Amino acid sequence: MLRDPLLYLSLYLKERRQEYYRLLDLIRREGDWEEWLSFMLEGIRMTAEGAVDTAQRLATVFRDDRTRIETKGRRAGSALRVHEALKARPILSMTEICRMTGLSFPAASSAMELLVDLTLTRELTGKRRNRLFVYDQYLGILNEGTALPQSPGS
Repeated sequence: MLRDPLLYLSLYLKERRQEYYRLLDLIRREGDWEEWLSFMLEGIRMTAEGAVDTAQRLATVFRDDRTRIETKGRRAGSALRVHEALKARPILSMTEICRMTGLSFPAASSAMELLVDLTLTRELTGKRRNRLFVYDQYLGILNEGTALPQSPGS
């Protein structure tokens, strides 16, 4: 799920860039490592708490979505396999889905159609061929808080 915690720590540093550089300058001028270390440990704590919260929210979404799929009768088996593939990679082509699930193209297409009908996924390209599908809620949770606010005039 969250594969690179350094990326999340770097977001903490970007959001607090001025403070980070002020503390680095304080180390350079006065050798004051304690305040910088405290700042970094706070960033690690916040990043870890955010990662745990994200993982818990994703586990809930995955469980709830699985429950919704399981109620759909005989199409549920293939749809659950596609759901598992989307949990591994939230944006996939039909070719990738077939490869990851071992399903035939018609079976994978039918399963994806069910996931689209359940509003768990949507098609991104608008094309008839080489389509990409996204697991929206999953990607939405992963992307929360990753965009920095725009400065005025940008």
